[in-house]
Amino acid sequence: MSIFIQDLVFECSDFIGINWKDMPFTVLPVIQDLMASGISVWIYSGDTDGRVPVTTTRYDINKLQTPVKTPWYPWMYQGEVGGYVVGYENVTFVTIRGAGHFVPSYQPGRALAFFTSFLEGKLPTDH
Repeated sequence: MSIFIQDLVFECSDFIGINWKDMPFTVLPVIQDLMASGISVWIYSGDTDGRVPVTTTRYDINKLQTPVKTPWYPWMYQGEVGGYVVGYENVTFVTIRGAGHFVPSYQPGRALAFFTSFLEGKLPTDH
């Protein structure tokens, strides 16, 4: 079983952010529990996301202290770099080039290629 998560922050509404009082500080414990159960977690992020930048997601993934299985490499979409991917133990982080916070609305083709890879259980390579 696998699960994918967009970014590591779920607050997308000021109303929710102001009124939700029991909001967890981080979802990292949930991700750790999923990893410990053997579920492969995919985290993705648009590389132009101003709400949750790739650097922030990478910083949070580093807090999981999980070993890298597949070092960073570019994945391709229609002959262009679609983004970058790094595979950790039970966690995969994929970036989607040219996408903002709502990846499918910015880059629908790249989002579909990435999601197809997720469903196939394979790291993105060339679509």
